[in-house]
Amino acid sequence: MLNQSLQQKLQQKLSPLQIQIMKLLEVPTMQLEQRIKEEIEENPLLDIDTDEPLRGEDGEIAEPTDNGEELTEAERERDATIEEYLGSDDDMPSYKLQTNNYSADDEREDIPFSDGISFYEHLEEQLGLQNITDEQRDIAKYIIGNIDEDGYLRRKVDEIADDISFATNTDVAVEQVEDALKIVQTFDPPGVGATDLRNCLMLQLLINGASDEVTEIEDSPDPAVQLAYNILDVCFEEFTKKHYDKIIRKLHIDDEDLIKEAVDVILHLNPKPGSGYSGAGAAVRAAQHIVPDFIIDYEDNQLSFHLNSRNDPQLKISSTYTDMLEEYSRNKANQSEQQKDFVAYVKQKLDSAKWFIDAIKQRRNTLSLVMSAILQYQGDYFIDGDESKLRPMILKDIAEITGLDASTISRVSNSKYVQTPFGIYPLKYFFSEKVQSSDGDEVSSREVKKILEESIAAEDKKSPLTDDKLAEILAQKSFNIARRTVAKYREQLGIPVARLRKEL
Repeated sequence: MLNQSLQQKLQQKLSPLQIQIMKLLEVPTMQLEQRIKEEIEENPLLDIDTDEPLRGEDGEIAEPTDNGEELTEAERERDATIEEYLGSDDDMPSYKLQTNNYSADDEREDIPFSDGISFYEHLEEQLGLQNITDEQRDIAKYIIGNIDEDGYLRRKVDEIADDISFATNTDVAVEQVEDALKIVQTFDPPGVGATDLRNCLMLQLLINGASDEVTEIEDSPDPAVQLAYNILDVCFEEFTKKHYDKIIRKLHIDDEDLIKEAVDVILHLNPKPGSGYSGAGAAVRAAQHIVPDFIIDYEDNQLSFHLNSRNDPQLKISSTYTDMLEEYSRNKANQSEQQKDFVAYVKQKLDSAKWFIDAIKQRRNTLSLVMSAILQYQGDYFIDGDESKLRPMILKDIAEITGLDASTISRVSNSKYVQTPFGIYPLKYFFSEKVQSSDGDEVSSREVKKILEESIAAEDKKSPLTDDKLAEILAQKSFNIARRTVAKYREQLGIPVARLRKEL
């Protein structure tokens, strides 16, 4: 039986504009250009405003220069000769020898260059020099294709054998794949084709210690290399945990200097042989280019900032579609079904374009508001970059100044960078917890982390400082912090526990 009832509900729903704003707030300047391009490709009513006046570095509209002389029509049409363009060698003005017509927000295109061979091409070149059968060559080539960028073969040999058998409709045995893998593992860089870290390091010891007279690691004239191989072969787990006492007992080592040399040999091996391949393309990929979202200046004892609008072009609604929409709207009575569908489509895209433009404007306003509050809060720090002047600051502090929600501040600070007179920093760098000293003063947790870094850097590596000892050192400096908090700060700094910092 159906019953009708009246219910009252309170719901909060986000508008499309609010959703757009939240998504765009998290996008850094480096990715904003691509995001705008994608929106323009999807929405034909959205376009870049090329009529926007040219602005200088200070944001002011730049006026066109005029030397006050009127050119005649004949002078305008006459082509300049090469001599007139270059001028003579004697009276070459200095401005023709340099260019300075770029603003801070201008987009500069990188000059393309010829890339070297890739890591995989390097391996295939070596494969071509091997005196092996065509069947072995095909299997080895398939193995090379399965090696990752670090130089490891993560797949199992039997899986590769099954794949080749299925692809070639032949029966490929696991032993054939193992033989081909041994060939690949002799290639440069040493350690390539290893199945795991232990195998990678042992391969490097075998290859680096091999010669015409020496083919086995036991025949190596260097006892440190022999011991290093035995440590990896028998005591790899103990080595990763730096349980050197267990290694000494297990391998019956009497010479303390010898184990130091063996450990030093292992530490100088390359755990990622693929990433160590120094091709031109690998060098470019390794370089991380950071584009700051905010630029802070300090001039005439005044702090100021501006948004980096290099990848943030002005947007507008395409007049072509809006004119067509007005024309169709005036003739509603004579519209066909196809025209009505077109009008509905254009209206939908028009609303979407307006939402996106408003979201971009709101993004700029929100970013400016948050950065202005941070600049006001950390003004002393931005003057000279002295970390001792960095005040403790959390999301709630900036939220109270701006009137925005803490989640909005979090979105703004995520993946954003600030260019200061003394370097480029992530925006999150300026946020830190409050730590109260025994004197009652509130300082930034960054100052405590700095003390931890300095203490660990100066410790005796044979007997590194534990978290309890680090807590005692902080207590001596008027910071009563629990051991658990010390461990949290140490992990945030990326510093391992005392046992893993131990050296012989």
